[in-house]
Amino acid sequence: MDPLLAVENLKVHFPIKKGVLSKTVGYVYAVDGVSFVLQRGQTLGIVGESGCGKTTAGLGILKLVPVTSGTIRYDGKDVTDADGRRLRALRREMQIIFQDPYSSLNPRMTVNQIINDPMQVHGVFAGSERQDRIAYLLERVGLSPEQGRRYPHEFSGGQRQRIGIARALALNPSIIIGDEPVSALDVSIQAQIINLLIELQKDFHLSYIIIAHDLAVVEYICDHVAVMYLGRIVERAAHGPIYTAPKHPYTQALLSAVPVPDPKTKRDRIILKGDVPSPINPPAGCRFHPRCPYRMEICDKKEPQLQDLGGGHEVSCFLYG
Repeated sequence: MDPLLAVENLKVHFPIKKGVLSKTVGYVYAVDGVSFVLQRGQTLGIVGESGCGKTTAGLGILKLVPVTSGTIRYDGKDVTDADGRRLRALRREMQIIFQDPYSSLNPRMTVNQIINDPMQVHGVFAGSERQDRIAYLLERVGLSPEQGRRYPHEFSGGQRQRIGIARALALNPSIIIGDEPVSALDVSIQAQIINLLIELQKDFHLSYIIIAHDLAVVEYICDHVAVMYLGRIVERAAHGPIYTAPKHPYTQALLSAVPVPDPKTKRDRIILKGDVPSPINPPAGCRFHPRCPYRMEICDKKEPQLQDLGGGHEVSCFLYG
């Protein structure tokens, strides 16, 4: 069965301009060759440190930032260069939940207006049908229709994120990209929102891309996980093998930093040396080699490619093969 979304060799490079004539003197290689597929009804988690390019990859898929090169296929159709009517139609199929549940909502609009806005722009539903849709979505995310007359500042952080989810559902999309959807919330509220997303996925037949740095959240909700480092995917697998048998040294270091809710359990921390290199001037060869505890001579000369270790577990590292 063909995947719902297929991304191949996606690159998003931002030009660096200087001088009176704004001459391009370099590029920020935010996303530099990312490939993955998203099956219908499944959830893909994209994880990595801040600055690794995971959010930019999501924005590129949604055409919210210009794509430098690569291919994006939705439902078997190439939508990489979609614009005009094609892009407008694509907007109905792919929506986003932003990280900050306050700045992503217009403070001058009521909740009803916020949810109504995408339906009005795309001309879906009308009159009382639209009002019924808004009331239904509010109830579905755990709010009451009466709260639709309020403004965003009158709600808590968790409630505001529920409003953002209702807005993302307004056009009945097939794919929702969650950009750190719970990282700005209290831990107790995070579990509620994650459980809500799981329920909505079943009821609305949704496919998710969850962008996160919290590996515990990704483990709970995702079917597959892609680990990014400095603009590229270094490991990709079903969520089970990623957590029980991580292969890439970077993935191992990330997992070693996840807190264990048992004071008697001790985990050997892997402390990475140095800082993340600049995406303006990424290292030659393997991008992780300046910080890798298993660095070999070949690592700073040749760039490793993703290779399948079996069962769809792929890793980009010279330690294997």
